[in-house]
Amino acid sequence: MDVWNDIFSDIFYAELTVFGHPIAWREVVGNVFGFGSAILGMRRTVWAWPIGIIGNALLFTVFMGVWFANPQEHSLFGQAARQVFFIATSVYGWWRWQQSRKIRVKGAPAITPRWATRTERLSYLIAAAGLVVVVQWVFRSVGLGWDAPSWYYWTDAWIFVGSILATYAMARGWVDFWLAWIAVDLVGVPLLWHSGYYPSAVMYAVYGGLVLWGFVVWRRAARDETPEPAVTGAGPVTADAR
Repeated sequence: MDVWNDIFSDIFYAELTVFGHPIAWREVVGNVFGFGSAILGMRRTVWAWPIGIIGNALLFTVFMGVWFANPQEHSLFGQAARQVFFIATSVYGWWRWQQSRKIRVKGAPAITPRWATRTERLSYLIAAAGLVVVVQWVFRSVGLGWDAPSWYYWTDAWIFVGSILATYAMARGWVDFWLAWIAVDLVGVPLLWHSGYYPSAVMYAVYGGLVLWGFVVWRRAARDETPEPAVTGAGPVTADAR
């Protein structure tokens, strides 16, 4: 048993060095799974959700350095916490897309994208603004174990809230979710680089290009595809005007 524990420990804590900086392999692998999930999400494939969950679990162990040793000098509690919410939201998205797929022709995409309605958009924007204020206060109250500047808590709070918003919007099939990811990336890339999480920063920068393309693809699908009838218990999947 000790041998297997040693093998697992060696794999789990394996590192590589890039330009003199040690990086956990699980950070690299977790981001690869995340990138794969984004591609599958653009293609509206149900497998986007379980693939993303695996990546979220790996990245949780990376950002929660206070529990799991990592090469960086400090943890990112906001980044770690959002992985937990990603998993919860992804379970909902996985179920929702599965329900939608049941009423579709075999081989068709799981959902037909649509823009959020004005009411839906106003609701999520108000909720996001309020949550950012609350979450930054929570992060500040908990503390990080080091003297973080005020802006750090606000950026971490936005990344946390914006990411949850984007994942929920993806589960609902809203084209808006790509725009939410762009807003998250604009803040997340500089913060991750500043904090020494270089693979994640680079991956999120690459995400930026994929997100722009995904937005074009979903916007076109929302315009051109025939909406499906609503799925009982899963919310509407029909198109609606902006």
